[in-house]
Amino acid sequence: MEHPNLIACHECDLLFRKPPRLGGLVARCTRCGAGLKGMHRVGLPLEGICALTVAALITFVIAQVFPVIELETNGMTSQTTLFGAVQSLWGGHMRLVAIMVLGSSVLFPLTELLAFLYVLVPVRMGRRPPHFNHMLRLIQFVRPWGMIEVFMLGVLITIVKMVSIAQVIPGTGLFAFGALMVILAAISAFDPGMLWEVCDEMTIRRPAGVHRSSVNDRRVGLARASNLPEVAATGYVTARHAGLVACHTCGLIQTGSAHQRCSRCDSLLHARRPDSVTRTLSLLVAAALVYIPANLLPIMHASSLGRSEDDTILAGVAYFWTSGDWPLAVVIFVASVMVPMLKLATLALLTLTARRGSDWQPHERATLYRVVERVGRWSMLDVFVVALTVALVHFGTFAFITAGPGALAFGAVVILTMLASHQFDPRLIWDNARCQQQQLHDIESEQVRSSVASINRNQQHYL
Repeated sequence: MEHPNLIACHECDLLFRKPPRLGGLVARCTRCGAGLKGMHRVGLPLEGICALTVAALITFVIAQVFPVIELETNGMTSQTTLFGAVQSLWGGHMRLVAIMVLGSSVLFPLTELLAFLYVLVPVRMGRRPPHFNHMLRLIQFVRPWGMIEVFMLGVLITIVKMVSIAQVIPGTGLFAFGALMVILAAISAFDPGMLWEVCDEMTIRRPAGVHRSSVNDRRVGLARASNLPEVAATGYVTARHAGLVACHTCGLIQTGSAHQRCSRCDSLLHARRPDSVTRTLSLLVAAALVYIPANLLPIMHASSLGRSEDDTILAGVAYFWTSGDWPLAVVIFVASVMVPMLKLATLALLTLTARRGSDWQPHERATLYRVVERVGRWSMLDVFVVALTVALVHFGTFAFITAGPGALAFGAVVILTMLASHQFDPRLIWDNARCQQQQLHDIESEQVRSSVASINRNQQHYL
């Protein structure tokens, strides 16, 4: 049985009555403060998102075709595109690093844009496209792995680094990437989960003489507090303790059990992510082991006039600091040294407390989880700098740079920590939390405290 008038917070599992429209506002959970996903907002219309997607695809092609940077020194020139950087890594036997750069800066952003266009155009015309479920799930999967903004920061750092050895000429591709970054930022503000609701509305057939608002009001309800032993301690009603399951893909609230499939998107249902703690800890151990060689091994080999020099990440930080570019030194140190280390420590804290069923500081732990999710991708900065530097500095026997094993180890740290954060289920933070009861405004009204059985009866009567 589906409950389309209810929504559960994806971070703490708290149940809410879903408002019909948000008027451009962002709905946030009153328990953990997370933004609620998959809800209608009066923002940029579907026509605007379609136009931005087409513009992004055109800009994407320009950014890939034209050179990003050109170097000129002693009558010799060198230029590169993003594909040229990938080819240089591939030819230098750093194929795994080349795949990382290609995926995060080319394949994943392009896949998101094409899938978005495939879904948005038919939906705007009032029909559901074939394979709608698969395409929307694909968008949600690839979105966190596109890193155009990180690549742009890597380009700027590479420019500053190359100024000391050659004249740097910005290429057309650089400006195209800048425009693409802005357009993608606007597109990423659009929640693709809202399209599930849009398609549902296209298929709804309302009974004659019955207004949607009246149906919504009578179908809203949660299990009574007296029937839920944990509600008295926490002051909240979660989907799990109301006997409901929230689909992790489309957010639909429904009755069901683990290993069943969602009636809307056909994803496997689970009250909590299976083996979340075990998988997260395994990935963290692997990332911690790789983190040591990532900092000790050289990330680049530089050769100039017969002299060779190996650069580690910390050596690069020291270079920018001593040359007077201390803001860039701070950026690289934070993104490449502090962020991975703090991410490992934070995820270890979250998984160990979840494994013990701790109720210690749930709000603070939830905030740490969101910070880890948002800043982890920026650790790819050094990998992009290496890719661009290797592609640019090829002046025959005069000077050339190749990637070192540290680049592979560092890229592995970034991928493993991102996978670990995606495997961790933030709802585990709140499962044993003992929070003081707070006023939930109209959400905790007597109407919302009606039983789940009442929801089912009303749904059968009005639908």
